[in-house]
Amino acid sequence: MTDASVKARKRSNLWRATPAIAVTIAVVLLVAGIAIALIAERSYDRQKSREVEVQGGILASTVSAALSFGDQKAAQEYVGALAANPEILNAAVYDPDGTLFASFSRSPELPPPAHLPPQGTVTARDRLTVVTPVMQGKTLLGAVYLQTVLEPEERRLARFGIVALLTTMAAVVVAVLGIAHSTLTRANTELEQQSLALAESNRTLLKQIDEREKAEAALRQAQKMEAIGHLTGGVAHDFNNLLQIILSSLGMLKRRAPRWNLTEEAQPEFQGFVEAATVGANRAAGLTRQLLAFARRQPLEPTRIDVNRLVGGMSELLRRTLGEAVSVETVQSGGLWPIFADANQLESALLNLAVNARDAMEGGGKLTIETANAFLDENYVRSLPDVPAGQYVLVAVTDTGSGMTREVLASAFEPFFTTKDVGHGTGLGLSQVYGFVKQSGGHIKIYSELGEGTTVKLYLPRFAAQEGEAAGDGGEQVLPKATHAEVILVVEDEEGVRAFTVEMLRELGYSVLEAANGHAGLRQIEANPAIQLLFTDVGLPGGMNGRQLADQAMKLRPGLKVLFTSGYTRNAIVHGGRLDAGVALIGKPFTYAALAEKISEVLGA
Repeated sequence: MTDASVKARKRSNLWRATPAIAVTIAVVLLVAGIAIALIAERSYDRQKSREVEVQGGILASTVSAALSFGDQKAAQEYVGALAANPEILNAAVYDPDGTLFASFSRSPELPPPAHLPPQGTVTARDRLTVVTPVMQGKTLLGAVYLQTVLEPEERRLARFGIVALLTTMAAVVVAVLGIAHSTLTRANTELEQQSLALAESNRTLLKQIDEREKAEAALRQAQKMEAIGHLTGGVAHDFNNLLQIILSSLGMLKRRAPRWNLTEEAQPEFQGFVEAATVGANRAAGLTRQLLAFARRQPLEPTRIDVNRLVGGMSELLRRTLGEAVSVETVQSGGLWPIFADANQLESALLNLAVNARDAMEGGGKLTIETANAFLDENYVRSLPDVPAGQYVLVAVTDTGSGMTREVLASAFEPFFTTKDVGHGTGLGLSQVYGFVKQSGGHIKIYSELGEGTTVKLYLPRFAAQEGEAAGDGGEQVLPKATHAEVILVVEDEEGVRAFTVEMLRELGYSVLEAANGHAGLRQIEANPAIQLLFTDVGLPGGMNGRQLADQAMKLRPGLKVLFTSGYTRNAIVHGGRLDAGVALIGKPFTYAALAEKISEVLGA
């Protein structure tokens, strides 16, 4: 038998076997298509379950404080915020007894259950339900209930139909290609190309999944920091009111001591005790300012800043503060863009970073402060939900210290987190820097390697001309008092704060009226045309806050002067972290001297 006949016989056998091969391939493709569809269906269900469980965990961590304090209004606000997600049908918060505490329902006909259902994840038809416990340590505070819509069955059937149609088409193609050996070879080539394309698609899909997971992790971290910020801001507000009473009392004790005819022996001790208490109260006030900085509730007074000049002006201060063991080097970029930020807060941030760097360099080292223009593009900010792309000024602080572990890096910005020994740090330094940068519309990033050192990069937005420039600092003033017994109306809901404020103003020679809420203050203004200044807290009860009171008062008295005070500045007079134009504010706790200067400044404006 010749070689040609052997080859012809092989071709004949291949031709007869082609239909069977085509049918076999068609069956395999059909089974594979069904298997792929089922796997995709299960993968979709698992992914959807994970997403809803993550949402439930975020909601549980968000409402834990509200459940702890029984704050039903705050819990309702958190639950109501989920209405922005169209996939969520029902959301609810339950107390430890399983009773409904707060709820949201997209359909009034199908509200969440009145009593807590069993915990876990349940899928029923086109709905997915997740019940997650809210824990504080080992204490059960309650539970959250989320119900979302799954993909409708009609759409799933349509997807199965598409898969079946594609599989059938592939089988037909294979059968047609089996008619001729040459066509089959060509089909094999095309199939190989399709396989390569599918592999590339799989690689692209895996990359997209990885980017999505990173974005979700960044979002969870941002939500966590925001929740901590709300809590710390509220605590700082309450402490500021308490510290206002304490500092006012200490100031009055100090000013009135000469009237009491203390013995010569008692006077130094008395003054020493008052001074020590004042120092402690001022340190506590400093901590509350740091808490407000982290919570982004401090009012900023931004100006146009030349960062190179600011950093250069701080060099000598940094050298004195850090000591001889630490060498300080500044590397300043030419043509640096200006920024629009609070200069005092930026100096405080750089000083905090420098002190942290010094503490990380036991035995000394080198601190480098660099400035440069930078551009954050869309690819960089894609996983950063609150950072817009654009032009920034970079300030990088680098040390040659011990570096940070991944665990320390993950918690570095959280308030009260510190790696220092007890009594050697509050854990608020980096938190304050984080809050200032975020409130200024910027971005902060830490790079660190164990044994090599750490770099903290601050990205602050380039100055935009339309933001304007704030006026420069005024000169130091002599403590002023009333000149013509001007009449001031004090509106403050905290009785203790109001009493001491009124007393201080009377000591300064002013005639003072007082009110406990906005409505009472408005009645005082209507009845007393001699009032020249309204001194009001921003947050007032009774449905009328300080800003609303001031607006109503100035409609009645267009020339009335207004001075606001607050321990926790919300959006009534502060927008974008900055005081509204023309608004005068003195933050709590304020001193006798600061109050005297601010009152005189506003009355003389």
